[in-house]
Amino acid sequence: MKDAPKRPRILYVDDDPVLARLIQKALTRVDMEVIHAPDATEAYRLLAAEEFQAVVLDHYLPSGTGLEILGRMRAEGSKLAAIYVTGSSDATIAVAALKAGADDYVIKSATEDFLPLLQRSIRQSIAKLELEEAKARADAETRAARARAEMLLSEVHHRVANSLAMVQSLLRLQAQASGSEEVKTALAEAQGRIGAVAAVHRSLYLGNEGRQVELGTYLRTMLADFTATLPPGVKLDVSTEPVQVSADRAVCLGVVVSELVTNAAKYAWPCGSGGSLTVSLTEPEPGRGRLSVSDDGIGSTPLAETRGTGLGRRLMRAMVDQLGGTVEQPVAAQGTTVVIDFEAECEAVS
Repeated sequence: MKDAPKRPRILYVDDDPVLARLIQKALTRVDMEVIHAPDATEAYRLLAAEEFQAVVLDHYLPSGTGLEILGRMRAEGSKLAAIYVTGSSDATIAVAALKAGADDYVIKSATEDFLPLLQRSIRQSIAKLELEEAKARADAETRAARARAEMLLSEVHHRVANSLAMVQSLLRLQAQASGSEEVKTALAEAQGRIGAVAAVHRSLYLGNEGRQVELGTYLRTMLADFTATLPPGVKLDVSTEPVQVSADRAVCLGVVVSELVTNAAKYAWPCGSGGSLTVSLTEPEPGRGRLSVSDDGIGSTPLAETRGTGLGRRLMRAMVDQLGGTVEQPVAAQGTTVVIDFEAECEAVS
């Protein structure tokens, strides 16, 4: 069984005892409790000692005005619903009351409309305050829930990254134990692909709310792991501009770059002479990114050429198709250059 709604308590501040008694009777009939304060001193005492849902302030008081009480209430942080009442028709008083923080203004009169208007104004002001308080509570709960969700999501990314790192280690051990160079190469390529995915999860764990990845930072982190595996004499240079992408797109782009860098390291310098390998990320226009991977090796024919099993090239094309991007191999005077254009399609952050 639900508790009955709490009867609203109203503090009525007015130096006219006859009118105060009349308002007490009228509002009591509509299920409100009215406490009367004849001056500012009593009003301050009651406000400090008791709980009210609204205060009704007359303008002219024995000393000062209701504006002074209202100003002090708001200065002390009170959000109590406040209705300003006066017999003056001077619009400047109404404007001053509203600027001081009154929720409504009612002109005191001897007509039959005054009491119904006052009652309606009190109820509306209380309802407005209750809605604001409910919204503030809901906003706080939403922020807390979002913080919890982001913390859990961050922990998920952390655990996934750790699990993928463990898989990489197992593949590395398996490669070391294998007597077949072909198997070792395949396992090394698998490690690189897994590393590209793991780097995204590390970036999300350390990044901004687990929804977006700063692609340049991610690529630098991912390619740092490749440096130790490059053939002797091969220098890797990474140049990036800030480009924000979703996590899914970062995974695709990471796999693409991983394949291109791996292929260059395997095929660009067959005699083991070494050279320069460059990865470049730019933003040619807002919302679009461009990745370029180039080497100064022996060069190659266009992308239709397949070396090895061709799995890496098929995988790269599948990733580019998933991005809705394009891949080109422009003619180069020396070496090989592959350029991927794509849409960033960032998620909006609220």
